[in-house]
Amino acid sequence: MQAGDLVEEFTLQNQDGENVSLSQFKDKPVVLFFYPRADTPGCTIEACGFRDTFEKLQAAGAVVLGISRDTVKAQKKFKDKYELPYDLLADPEMVLIKRYDLLKNKSMYGKLVTGVERTTLVIGPDKGKGQRLLHVYSKVTPKGHAEEVLALLEKAK
Repeated sequence: MQAGDLVEEFTLQNQDGENVSLSQFKDKPVVLFFYPRADTPGCTIEACGFRDTFEKLQAAGAVVLGISRDTVKAQKKFKDKYELPYDLLADPEMVLIKRYDLLKNKSMYGKLVTGVERTTLVIGPDKGKGQRLLHVYSKVTPKGHAEEVLALLEKAK
């Protein structure tokens, strides 16, 4: 996907088992960050970065949604443990992860494994032509990423 591409509607369950759809946020920018696994070191750094920057992201008008292939229950535990103020969406069937081609081969401790590539999509509000991609962050470095996204949103205002 590239900037300007139309982002297809999706619906996934959040940490409370409630359906969340992209179109619910059609009047706001949406920060959709994909992470490999709840409560792992890099994912915790990234999620807490969005937590710590959340008020500024909200002030910029953005909605933050985290997505991983974890279950609803695992997302709930992660959200509660770190007091994350935004929804975490469960994609255990990897519907969105596969749609955006985020399942990649990686090397972990010398072994080849398939996992979710840490990626953030910044989606613009619908201005009559659907919700379009503003920016893609691929192979995200967790530390400082939320601030990077905030800077992009503030510049785009």
